[in-house]
Amino acid sequence: MDFEPWWLILVPVLFGLGWIAARVDFRQMLSETRTLPDSYFKGLNFLLNEEPDRAIDAFVEVAKLDPETSELHFALGSLFRRRGEMERAIRVHQSLLARTDLPVEDRENAQFELAQDFLKAGMLDRAEQGFQAVQHTRHAVDAVRALIRIYESEHDWARAIETVNQLRALVDEPVPQLVHYQCEQATALLDALPADLAGAARALEAADNALIQLRKAGPSEAAETRILMLRARLAAAQGNPEGQRAQLQEVLSTAPEYAGLVAQPLLECYESIGQSDQGLDLLRAHYLRTPTLDTFNVVFRALRAQQGYLPAWTFAREALRAHPSLLGLDRLLEVELMHADKAGGETSGRREGELVPGADLGLLRSMIHKHTQRLDRYACRQCGFEARHFYWQCPGCNAWETYSPRRLEELK
Repeated sequence: MDFEPWWLILVPVLFGLGWIAARVDFRQMLSETRTLPDSYFKGLNFLLNEEPDRAIDAFVEVAKLDPETSELHFALGSLFRRRGEMERAIRVHQSLLARTDLPVEDRENAQFELAQDFLKAGMLDRAEQGFQAVQHTRHAVDAVRALIRIYESEHDWARAIETVNQLRALVDEPVPQLVHYQCEQATALLDALPADLAGAARALEAADNALIQLRKAGPSEAAETRILMLRARLAAAQGNPEGQRAQLQEVLSTAPEYAGLVAQPLLECYESIGQSDQGLDLLRAHYLRTPTLDTFNVVFRALRAQQGYLPAWTFAREALRAHPSLLGLDRLLEVELMHADKAGGETSGRREGELVPGADLGLLRSMIHKHTQRLDRYACRQCGFEARHFYWQCPGCNAWETYSPRRLEELK
């Protein structure tokens, strides 16, 4: 390709045009900067210095001078919500929505921010309407996730399940709580008067399908245990003790840590079919493999009731020697006192090789019980909320599967 001398003229021309454009942009930037009030820069400075209260005051002053600045209104609304001033945050975002000249994108942002304000303020019905209004915008994923939280807090399990399915259509990610939503639905159907056994069976089948998908991301002993326990309850409602026993017994092999939750109903199943000795032997053998306080309590009570004082205390001595536990001793003394009350006699002067001859077991138990009350609880791994009963969903932080099936003393 031949070189033309006149091409040299293009170089200074292009350079000149670039210099002119830069000067114009710089002058425009200076002009816009001069038009910004000092309060704007003060607000930015306060934000950088982590002084949100003073930043809000400065930005409010700017907003009064220039009410058309939508970006500033969004910043103000977020600051108000972060401080917990929900009424002011709602007013800011409502004032944005009231503007007829607001661009579509800003209107969608304002609607989404307003819905978040309502959610944090506890106005769930209005928050639901707000999130539904942006379900088909670029905020769709976040809006659907927020709707799931709303339906979960309202215990509207049917709509929560439906919304989870909408989320799965938008993003390819597992939703672990779906299994529990279906289990909650099955529980509600079993609790109904009369119980809807067919509906509960369908809900548990859906939970099984969800569990199969969940296993791809990793095992979930809690979800699997809950399904087995509900299937056992369904079998009992259908008059099928063998089926109930099979479901509960499966927990021992698939989730041995959760044996304490099913030990008592499993033993009752064996008793209902006339195999109480086999049930007791099964639980005792399981305790030796996976010792837990709840299983210890069930086995000791059953031994005490079925076989008497000596076998029960022999088991207790061996168990407490291998796994020392104040809670275990407390349970043991509670059972002994209960049997003494039934017999109408004292706990002293006992035959069969009494463990503590002449001891006042009532006094001993009352002293121990004061120290064991704080240990006789389940605790959430996420927020630390403690409860006397086991929960699949923490009442404190609403997280799922954060409770260990072991009590506090066993975790220390």
